[in-house]
Amino acid sequence: MDITTGYAPVEGGELYYEVAGQGHPLVLIHAGVADGRMWDEQFEVFARRYRVVRYDTRGFGKTRTQAVSFSNRQDVADLLDHLGIQRAYVLGLSRGGIIALDFTLEFPDRVAALTSVASGIGGFETPPTETEIAQFNQMEALWEAKDFEALTDLEVRVWGDGPGQPEGRAPARVRERLREMILNNYRTQTVEPQPRPLDPPAVGRLDAVRVPTLVMVGDLDTSGCQAAMDHLARTVADAQKVVFPGVAHMVNMERPAEFNQIVLNFLDHLG
Repeated sequence: MDITTGYAPVEGGELYYEVAGQGHPLVLIHAGVADGRMWDEQFEVFARRYRVVRYDTRGFGKTRTQAVSFSNRQDVADLLDHLGIQRAYVLGLSRGGIIALDFTLEFPDRVAALTSVASGIGGFETPPTETEIAQFNQMEALWEAKDFEALTDLEVRVWGDGPGQPEGRAPARVRERLREMILNNYRTQTVEPQPRPLDPPAVGRLDAVRVPTLVMVGDLDTSGCQAAMDHLARTVADAQKVVFPGVAHMVNMERPAEFNQIVLNFLDHLG
């Protein structure tokens, strides 16, 4: 399969991207604990039916940026412009799902369908569990200490295994790939650009989402992600929701075959 790679110019930076396949464009937006490689088990599968675009957001992977104020939403628009794409299906996981939803709200004419996986909603908050509070506080302390090895190990436990789950619950292949991506970002991405949030935030604007919407989440994910995905599915008109039992945050990496089939079934029925 032919894969085109390149860099798309954006405000104060360049986004690394990869494109494969023919058909309706489909943009994949990665999690905040990964980079575009997290879609390895989706990219070529989806490219058999669609023109698939995956890219590294600012501060991740091979993307280059200056220490500027920027908009993740405008970055997506600029990437689509660079590739000559007017309208696309948009799929994001975790932080990528927040970006996908915000992009849908700011550029509604450019989104044909939205898939949000294990994500949050801008402005939507629920109290974390005691276990989550302890782990999040530990993450913050390790970040302040710049102990990136220990921080990476903890993030693999929380986002790979699931908060409060036994260490090693997730398959080794998921844990190892997740660890490599997280540590690579900490080691190579030293510039800290400042994202401009959507204003007003998405939580009060969900009735403006007028495209077919698919919501997916694992039942071992954080309480916040589960609550946000439930709220999104209940609030967006005609949204479909799928819960993956026994799965934590990285749904597509833990259950790739099942994930791929659900996404393709959803998109294929859009015509």
